[in-house]
Amino acid sequence: MRFANCIKERGVQLEEIAELTLYLQKDYYPDITLAECLEHVNQVLTKREVQNAVITGIQLDVLAERNLLERPLQQMVMHDESLYGIDEILSVAILNVYGNIGLTNYGFIDRVKPGVLARLNNKHDGEIHTFLDDIVGAIAASAAARLAHNRKRLQEK
Repeated sequence: MRFANCIKERGVQLEEIAELTLYLQKDYYPDITLAECLEHVNQVLTKREVQNAVITGIQLDVLAERNLLERPLQQMVMHDESLYGIDEILSVAILNVYGNIGLTNYGFIDRVKPGVLARLNNKHDGEIHTFLDDIVGAIAASAAARLAHNRKRLQEK
C-alpha cells in the first residue's frame, strides 16, 4: 500500500496508529485486539480522501523541513503555529469519511496526545510533523469510528 509506505517513511508504523485506535476503543470493547485495530487502520487507508490528505500533508511537512515553502507559510508550518489550523482542517477530510464519532475521537486524542502523537509533537528532533501528527490522529480516530460502527452492526444481527 503506497500511502502506508509514505507514513512509514516518515517514521510512523501502522501498528502505532492501531495502538491509538485501541486506546480510543478499549473501554468500550474490552475484547478488542491490536490486530483488529490494524485491520481498520488499513481499511481507512484505502479511501481516496484519506490518501489525498496523507500525500498532501506529508509533502508540506517535507517541503518545510527542506525550507522550500514561501514565507510566511514556511514559518507557520515549521513552527506548527497554533492559529494556522490548516493541518487540522486537512484531517477533517479524513474524519468526514466516518462521521461524527471520528471527530470526537480525534478531538480527544489531539488534546491528550497519547503514544506516537507525543513523539510526533516533539519539536526538538529537527523533523517537522505539523501535518503528520494530525493525519495520524485522524486515521486512528477514523479507524476507531469504523470499528465501532462494525461492532454495532454485528451486535444488531
